Amino acid sequence: MVFGTFDILHLGHIHMFEEARQYGDKLVAVVARDINVERVKGIGPFHNEQERLKFVKHINLIDEAVLGDKTDVYKVIRKIKPDVVALGYDQRMYVDKLGRALVQLGLNKTKIVRLSECQPKRMKTTKIKKYIERMI
Repeated sequence: MVFGTFDILHLGHIHMFEEARQYGDKLVAVVARDINVERVKGIGPFHNEQERLKFVKHINLIDEAVLGDKTDVYKVIRKIKPDVVALGYDQRMYVDKLGRALVQLGLNKTKIVRLSECQPKRMKTTKIKKYIERMI
């Protein structure tokens, strides 16, 4: 299972999906809700949650794509019960309590792995957005 905003998809995301896929035989991508993106990043996404979900559903590396919950970030984990939660190299939100949350959910065997970066100076959504803004 991977989590993300997936607002402007790029090769860094593909790298993330490929690497996460190596940890199991099924990959579930959880797309952040608009309200949570705005709360975490201070600005809403360019594409709304339904658009981002549709994009992610069309990536053949992903077996299932779902929206996260608006208030309980662990609800989708409780429902799907993944064997592995794969975190992006730069994911920081909700990570510090994730191990404890898994234990509380009875998912003691669920592993947490940190995925490697892929050209972070170039393949990062914030960098791509800044580049696009300069071009306009």
